Amino acid sequence: MKKTIACFFFCLSVPLLLASAVFAHCEIPCGIYDDELRIKLIREDAATIEKSMSQILVIEKEADHNANQLVRWIVNKEDHADKLQKVVSQYFMTQRIQPDTKDYQKKISLLHQMLIYAMKCKQTTDTANVRKLLSLTDEFQKLYFQKE
Repeated sequence: MKKTIACFFFCLSVPLLLASAVFAHCEIPCGIYDDELRIKLIREDAATIEKSMSQILVIEKEADHNANQLVRWIVNKEDHADKLQKVVSQYFMTQRIQPDTKDYQKKISLLHQMLIYAMKCKQTTDTANVRKLLSLTDEFQKLYFQKE
């Protein structure tokens, strides 16, 4: 019985250990960076968040709304906000923006504000939060890619 329980927990823990190793890959750092792609991913996640918000509002207005679809759109909104936060924090803040970078404080401030608005997107269905998030993304992109 003890061997069965130990085997069960071992089998459960191996995928978790392997998954964490895979997600940590770029923090080696690998040196393979595509900053433009990351900005596109942020914009795509924001668009998905906005569509999810719209669908949530439509479903909530229905007299006999489908709870399963409502939950799916809520989860979708949360997942894309999480993805966006991961790109901002684990890609830009930890790997790409170095303390000796020109306009360091402004870049970090913009990224932090993006994290806050992604959080607000998770908390509400107010599309003004998405618009602010995209506006901050525009500001960050302009500053980040400016010629020195």
